[in-house]
Amino acid sequence: MTPKLTPFAAPQGDAGSPGRPGGTFMNIDKGKLLFVALAFGALALFPLFGGKFGIDLVTKIMIFAIFALSLELLVGGTGLVCFGQAAFFGIGAYAAVKLSPESSAASLLWLLPVAVLLAALYALLVGALSLRTKGVYFIMVTLAFAQMAYYVVHDTPLGGGTDGIYLNVKPGVAGLIDLDKPVVFYGFTLATLVLVFGFLALVLRSRFGRALAGIRVNEQRMRATGFSTYPYKLAAFTLSGAIAGLGGFLFAVKDGFVNPELMSWHESGAVLIMIILGGLGHLRGALIGAFAFALLQEFFKSEAIFGAFAKHWHLGLGLTIIASVALLPKGLVGLPGQWRERLVGRTSRRAEASGEAGHE
Repeated sequence: MTPKLTPFAAPQGDAGSPGRPGGTFMNIDKGKLLFVALAFGALALFPLFGGKFGIDLVTKIMIFAIFALSLELLVGGTGLVCFGQAAFFGIGAYAAVKLSPESSAASLLWLLPVAVLLAALYALLVGALSLRTKGVYFIMVTLAFAQMAYYVVHDTPLGGGTDGIYLNVKPGVAGLIDLDKPVVFYGFTLATLVLVFGFLALVLRSRFGRALAGIRVNEQRMRATGFSTYPYKLAAFTLSGAIAGLGGFLFAVKDGFVNPELMSWHESGAVLIMIILGGLGHLRGALIGAFAFALLQEFFKSEAIFGAFAKHWHLGLGLTIIASVALLPKGLVGLPGQWRERLVGRTSRRAEASGEAGHE
C-alpha cells in the first residue's frame, strides 16, 4: 500500500536542508554548524579591528546576505526561479522612508514590522498570480511585476522619481537602540542576519520545509500523492518577499536614501548571481555568495590594484563569475568537496599504480 502523506509532510528522503536526505534536528552536520558559528563569531568581532570603512562595507554585505537568503528559500529550497525579488527589497526600503516622520525618529517597534508586512503583501499578490505559471513564464511574470513596481516609484511623485527620497532621521527605540551609530547598526544588522538564518534553517528542516523540498525535487509526484502544492509555494513566496523587505528596510536605514534602482532587474539579477556563486541548495551558500560577490566588486573597482582599468570593473567581475560557474558547478560551498574528490581520486590512482607495479 502507498503510505498516506499528512499535511506538511514530504516523500521519504526529502530533507529540510535541500539536497541532503533525511534532514532532522538530530543529524545536523557538526562541521557545517561549526563553520556557521565561526563565521558569525568572526563577524561579531570584526568591529574591533575593521575600521570605519570596513564596518560600513561589511554592514552592506550582511544586508545583501539577508536579501540572498530570501531568494535562496525560493530557488534552492522550492525550485522557483524568481527574477523580481528586487521589488520586495525596494518596497521594504521605500516603506522605511515614506512612513518615517520628517523631523523625528520613528519607532523601530512599529516601522520595521509594517515595512516587512507591506513587502509580504505585495509578494502575496505577485505569488497568487505568477504561481499559476511555470518555468520561463513564471520568471517573466515575476520580472513584469517587479518592473511595474519600479516604474511606479520611477515615474510618479510617490517615490521621488529618479532622484529618490531621503530618510531624514533614522528610526530607533528610545533609550535602547540608536541606529544612527554605525557600530550599533552593525550589531543590529548582524543580529537580524543570525535570526533570519536560524529561522530559515528551522523552516527548511520542518515538515513544511520537507514539503517544499518535495516540490523542488518532483512537484508532479507530490500532486500524485494528494498534495495541493500551490498553497505551499505561495506561503514560501510570501515569506521570501517578507525577508527581502526586511533587507530593504535595513538598506534604507543604513544609507538614509532610496532610489528606483533598488527595484531594477539588475538587483534581481545580482542577488540571483550571489546564490549561484555561493552554491544553490545551501543557506550558508547564500552567505558565502553575498560576501564573495561584494568583495569581488570592491576588488575590481580598486584603482590601487587595476589603475585606469578599474572603471571597467564589470568586465573583470563578469569574467570571474563565468569562470566560477564553469569550474565550480556546485558553487563555492562545494569547493571543499571537489578538493576531497580530486584528492581521493589521485590517491586511488596511485594505489592502483603501486599495485600494478607490485604484480609486475
